[in-house]
Amino acid sequence: MATTADMRSGLIIKLDNSLYSVVEFGQNKTARSAAKVWAKLKGVDNARTIEHTWNSGETISVVRVEKKTYQYLYKDETGYSFMDNETFEQITVAENLVNAPQFLKDGQEVTVFTNGETDMPISVELPDKIEVLVTYSEPGMKGDTATKTLKPATIETGATVNVPLFVNEGETIRISTKTGDYVERVKS
Repeated sequence: MATTADMRSGLIIKLDNSLYSVVEFGQNKTARSAAKVWAKLKGVDNARTIEHTWNSGETISVVRVEKKTYQYLYKDETGYSFMDNETFEQITVAENLVNAPQFLKDGQEVTVFTNGETDMPISVELPDKIEVLVTYSEPGMKGDTATKTLKPATIETGATVNVPLFVNEGETIRISTKTGDYVERVKS
């Protein structure tokens, strides 16, 4: 068993029969009482965000998490389907477990985090940056590159992102899946 000394960001712990990811943590020490460890926790299997406090040195229940590369196949009414690249086994994951479902492309590789005890998927993460094709964008006017003005553009996944005025339809761009922001134009 782990103790509060093992606390770190990203750790998955079991608390009150639910799984939580440690977002932030710290320690409070006063002169007269024992040190306390606090953590801001985000629900993995629920939509709750809570704060919890332990006495320093108290045991916590850490969940073993395994990560594996999967390939995105398709979406249907049951959820998003992914295939293990090694065993070709397929899994279906609910939309709320995918960190940026609007940016999923057919055949794209993602990282699936599973609970080591139950082999159930905990979350699906896309790469930090992905390359996508701009399928629709209003043409930019000549001389519009002096300011940092942005315009909406539809990408191949169907999502809309804001891009600089010089980006045109048919070009490939790189976007951040964490924020949904334009990063750069990809040279072909």
